[in-house]
Amino acid sequence: MVLVSKTYWAGMPFWFRRAPEGAVSESLVLRAHDARQFRAVYWTNARRPPPKIGVVIVHPRIDFTHHYTIPRLLDAGFGVLAANTRHGNSDTLAEHEEMVLDVGACVRHLKERRGAEKVVLLGNCGGGSLVAYYQAEARLPPAERTSRSPGGSPTHFEGAVMPPADVMVYVAAHRGQGKVLLDAIDPSIIDETDPLSCDPGLDMYTESNGFREPPQWSEYDYAFLARYRAGQTERVKRLDQAARALVARHDEATRASSAPDFASRSAAEQRDVLRRRACEPVMVVYRTMANPASVDRRIDPSGRDYGSLLSERPDLLNYAAIGLARTCSPRAWLSTWSGLSSRADLVANVARITEPTLLVTPSKDREILPGDAAAIDRAIASPDKRAVTLEARHYFEPELGEKETPDVDRLMDVVVPWIEEKVHAS
Repeated sequence: MVLVSKTYWAGMPFWFRRAPEGAVSESLVLRAHDARQFRAVYWTNARRPPPKIGVVIVHPRIDFTHHYTIPRLLDAGFGVLAANTRHGNSDTLAEHEEMVLDVGACVRHLKERRGAEKVVLLGNCGGGSLVAYYQAEARLPPAERTSRSPGGSPTHFEGAVMPPADVMVYVAAHRGQGKVLLDAIDPSIIDETDPLSCDPGLDMYTESNGFREPPQWSEYDYAFLARYRAGQTERVKRLDQAARALVARHDEATRASSAPDFASRSAAEQRDVLRRRACEPVMVVYRTMANPASVDRRIDPSGRDYGSLLSERPDLLNYAAIGLARTCSPRAWLSTWSGLSSRADLVANVARITEPTLLVTPSKDREILPGDAAAIDRAIASPDKRAVTLEARHYFEPELGEKETPDVDRLMDVVVPWIEEKVHAS
């Protein structure tokens, strides 16, 4: 039984289909301010002069090193630094505050090592909330930057060199991973240790609440949706509380092991404290594929297809291992996946950014709905902004089996001229 969306099953929809003509790629290992290393690919066009404009493409966990925007960006003569963060392909320890430092290393590399006069941050999907978080912090005086993550870890922002970018581009960017999960987490789960536990009154995947067998569109009434959304918030609150309790246990052990009397305690007591300090519990979050909008198109109507970005059968994928935030440390939960605690909120952060900003939203997206795009657009503080809606899917991918990507070309017909105009005007 194949539950993964046909777009993903056929390959990575965010990779370009053909290598750019004249492209030169250089594999890099970059080092962030906190000395952590991560990999990136620097792309240039051998047929064009050394680029003075650098574009950073990055996502918290997805490999964007061959992103579909790269060929046209190279054709325009830009240099493209496509990076994996230190948490590429894994959510388990992914704290956004750490990945902000990775974005900073990318911007610095372009400016200090590649001679870029202007830097563009291009945020696609979850990359949008990540680069916006970076830019919002980078614009602040170091002493005013966020000092602690939601889980209490030091961010190191104050001492980091974080040059702001010159231009911001958001393509199919959602509000943040926490906000996506807040809309998609299943509130009917009763026991966090039992993936099959269920409160029938909050189960969106049952006929008595309005569900219809796929691919028929479901129809939920307002009263159920109100209870459902409230239940989602309550579950995230409970998970926040559990995460904070685990963090507090670790912090207490850290204080105890650093106390002046620690050396005088018995070997068994010392061992117990050190074990609690070393312990890194992992939260397992079941059933995170349960957004009513995936199966009821009357909710924030759009031209989207049935299902979620990851599956045409979210009712079944909801129980599978693949999904959002399935395993994460307590600090990663609070920093990245909690829609109530994470600071990687695109709406909140674009309100702190005044650099030229382009927002492109695909109208057939199954994750970013018209209401999301409108909220982001309203929040953008830049006096120089443009919002564009194009008829396309989330990654501007074509129908299954098609080799050409006309929707990508239509996207880049907007993005490339806009970047060229803004970098030369500033």
